[in-house]
Amino acid sequence: MMAGVSDLWSERDAGVLHLPSGRSVRGRGLRHPLDPTAPHPSYGVYLLGRRPPGVPWESEWIRWPDFRLPADTAPARAVLAVAWERAAGERVEIACGGGRGRTGTALACLAVLDGVPAPEAVAYVRRHYDRRAVETPWQRRYVLRFGRG
Repeated sequence: MMAGVSDLWSERDAGVLHLPSGRSVRGRGLRHPLDPTAPHPSYGVYLLGRRPPGVPWESEWIRWPDFRLPADTAPARAVLAVAWERAAGERVEIACGGGRGRTGTALACLAVLDGVPAPEAVAYVRRHYDRRAVETPWQRRYVLRFGRG
């Protein structure tokens, strides 16, 4: 589904990672209140150890404990691929508790899907999203393995 430009993130929206293809995805920490004037996503992916509260937009939950990796990597990869596809024409949000480790790791995986070489994806996300994104060595290795499909 292709949406209009008004259905995408703007350059002014906080936490938005712009990928080389032109897709944009918002990353954020759920522990930080969302600005009430900020646009809502049309699709959200939530990376938490337990099921998040409901939201008024379509969403998926990846069971992903803090400082760890997804509990089941195959479904996680499939959900991230859907998020990347939908980001071409929709406002997609990726979020965890703090918005850095799990969110940064997922954003780096989206960068890989977007064509950024896996060994460069963490640096890309740190440069364009948050300099402290992807917090653990095993999260960095997950991004490298994600690039191998």
